[in-house]
Amino acid sequence: MPDIFTEQLARFKQNEKPESVLIIADNPELIRIVVAWSNLDVRSADELSTFSGVSCSEVWSWLWENSRYNLTELKVRASVPYSESILKQKIDSLIGNRVLYPDGTVNSFVQRYLRTQVARLFEAKVKKTAKPKQSD
Repeated sequence: MPDIFTEQLARFKQNEKPESVLIIADNPELIRIVVAWSNLDVRSADELSTFSGVSCSEVWSWLWENSRYNLTELKVRASVPYSESILKQKIDSLIGNRVLYPDGTVNSFVQRYLRTQVARLFEAKVKKTAKPKQSD
């Protein structure tokens, strides 16, 4: 049986909005943060605070209050030129727009966008390195 944290988070994941992609699109530094986030040790607190959320914003806030991650490790993994306070502001924006999830995952629309971008990079590299056919 899922715990209350997992259960409440699932509600948000089931109601994702594709517009979240617009937050990171064409922003390499935010993309780096998102990629690093998905490779970071992020988990719920060992002892959850009392759940009393009624509205979506209250539940979202409760989930993040009970999430644990290392900001310094994220800064190193993302390799962004921000101070930790600026990085925290960027993360807060990604959290507020539901790009990042408090279990270390990311919005599935954002994840698909990033995979598409990676596929395009590979395609471009293949086209660049492909030798032109010689005529007989």
